[in-house]
Amino acid sequence: MRKWWSSSNNGKQRRPLLSITGIALGVLILFLASTLVLGLINLYRSGAGKQYAPFDEIKQQYTASDAALLDRHNEVIHGLRVEAHGRRLEWIPLGDMSPAMVQATLRVEDRRFYGHSGIDWLALATATYDNFSHNSRRGASTITMQLVSTLDKGLKPRIGNRRGLVQKWKQMKAAVSLEKQWTKEQILEAYLNLISFRGELEGICAASRGLFDKDPSGLTKAESFLLASLITSPNAPLEKVVNRACRVGLSVSCDDIKDVAYKTLTRPYQIRREVSIAAHVARILLVNGKKEVRCTLDGNLQRYVYAALSESIRLLEKQNVFDGAALVVENKTGDILAYVGNSATSPATLYVDGITAYRQAGSTLKPFLYELAFENKLLTAASILDDSPLQIATPTGLYVPQNYDNMFRGSVSARTALSSSMNIPAVRALVLVGVADFVERLRELGFTSIFREPEYYGYSIALGSADITLYELVNAYRTLANDGRLSNMRLTFEQNKSATTNVLDKKAAFLVSHILSDRQARSTTFGLENPLSTRFWTAVKTGTSKDMRDNWCVGYSDSYTVGVWVGNFSGEPMRNVTGVAGAAPVWLEIMNYLHREKTSKPPQVPTGVLSAQLSFQDSIEPQRVEWFIKGTEPVTMVTLNTIHAKPRITYPTQETLIAIDPEIPESLQRVPLRFEPQSHRFEWMLNKEKIGVNEPVYLWMPKRGTHELAISDDEGRVLDSVRFLVR
Repeated sequence: MRKWWSSSNNGKQRRPLLSITGIALGVLILFLASTLVLGLINLYRSGAGKQYAPFDEIKQQYTASDAALLDRHNEVIHGLRVEAHGRRLEWIPLGDMSPAMVQATLRVEDRRFYGHSGIDWLALATATYDNFSHNSRRGASTITMQLVSTLDKGLKPRIGNRRGLVQKWKQMKAAVSLEKQWTKEQILEAYLNLISFRGELEGICAASRGLFDKDPSGLTKAESFLLASLITSPNAPLEKVVNRACRVGLSVSCDDIKDVAYKTLTRPYQIRREVSIAAHVARILLVNGKKEVRCTLDGNLQRYVYAALSESIRLLEKQNVFDGAALVVENKTGDILAYVGNSATSPATLYVDGITAYRQAGSTLKPFLYELAFENKLLTAASILDDSPLQIATPTGLYVPQNYDNMFRGSVSARTALSSSMNIPAVRALVLVGVADFVERLRELGFTSIFREPEYYGYSIALGSADITLYELVNAYRTLANDGRLSNMRLTFEQNKSATTNVLDKKAAFLVSHILSDRQARSTTFGLENPLSTRFWTAVKTGTSKDMRDNWCVGYSDSYTVGVWVGNFSGEPMRNVTGVAGAAPVWLEIMNYLHREKTSKPPQVPTGVLSAQLSFQDSIEPQRVEWFIKGTEPVTMVTLNTIHAKPRITYPTQETLIAIDPEIPESLQRVPLRFEPQSHRFEWMLNKEKIGVNEPVYLWMPKRGTHELAISDDEGRVLDSVRFLVR
């Protein structure tokens, strides 16, 4: 039995152990206890407290800081952060949380959670005693009390991080009221989803994924006690958090807690999204506060295209290729099924959208040039074009186009020239069509990027010198696939299908599609076996810009149009990468995936198009059956006299200055007057008088003065003229 007295040093004098201070402390404790009891009585007598919204309503009002992009099948394909303050992910049901996390939270924050009605009076009395006796600042807020402070901004601390007595009283009343309205499980679930853990991480999902890169269901005991120890002081020093976790942790070693802490809390957190395959579409659609948008993309196709493009770029890295983009559209509806704006292989250009970026078109515009020539009946698929050296005078000097392989093939048909992507025949076709008319046609097709005057582009636009976007290009090819009918593409179902406009002639579009699907005609440049050859019907075109800075492959089947671009967003040139080697393999993979379960049929022959058996003079091309717009079919053999080129004077050019050499006798000096096509004969006229010569090259003895040179046909009509000066 304990003695309630003490002895002095000499053992003779006795005095009471309970001093006056001890008695006062006892009285104080009794007073505090009485106060707490009376407070409980008054709290219950006060009647109904604040009414809170039902749990389901609070859960429904909860919004994550990340918005979700859904595909056409309502599958989440991308998460995008749209709120700058606080990082919240999806709401996690209590049943989907690790039991270890639930137990750790109760152990650290509210051990008698299931035994009180909102206020733990024993903990409150103990905290009150400690605050008075040890001058500490220990709190006693239960989980319910903390939750009501989160739900009601008026209950948040106003004086520093501490509440005044009145505010504390209101918090206690609110906690008791909430306990009457919600179940314990609902309170605990809301608490773990709404509290802050560390930094800007709010809620158990953000904390679990941000710190441990795992779902809350997979949290271990060590991770759970570490998280629970962050609740009271989210931004406390690492040592303090670890010590607290070790102090309260049950059946888990302190070494395990320390090991987890030093691996996670010492580095910047990073939330890795489970699904992140449509970043650029998410940035386009998840705007203006939208937290969820359903788009036209197909999640499975998006994954496949993303993987195929990334793998292809990885294989081309040794050839200095680091970026790529791909777009897949359904022909009939205009629904965009796959939108991969970046192969994500280069961190420096991760946010660049290659689908809307301006890049040089290369040879991808040639189909629209030939379509216009067919439509205006300036050419047929069997027309002969001269693939030989060409010089065109322009205001800035001579334009001298070259073929990609620096070879000249002489006389070729328009079919071969287009399918084999020959440059010089394309420029000759543009001379026939006219630069202004071609630029206007491209604008009608939706190339808003081509906005300058035709003179700015000049004849080089036939070879794709203009900057365009993959988005524009794909829809233009989709117009070819839809028999010349143009309509807008769309990314959401809320966008109504746009009205169609007949931009291209249906018959001419058919001819172009037939040429672009012709494996035999394509073989002149690409060979018979190449990535442009599919097991089913497709029409396709490649393109490579100047200095190999851009590489394109765009084509369509009866159902889909696919466009692929590879290159470098920095503008750095690739090394030895053509359209067939760069973009075409990706295009082929995507097309094969799209038609893995169904075939593609060629378009039906439109009214006004007929076929005819033909042969070529000197067998420059094999005999074949060719398609023609009715009225343009040849009556006899296609001869070299039918070479199509606009008659023009090639030298001298407009405003040429010719100087007579004073050291050479004037009688020995000659100026070569030239016109083309050289297979034709036109009458030379100088100063409106016939010279009497019709040869394509005439050596004229120069005479000082200003002269007007012209060529005329058999009927005397002037076909071309230039002015020049001799001095």
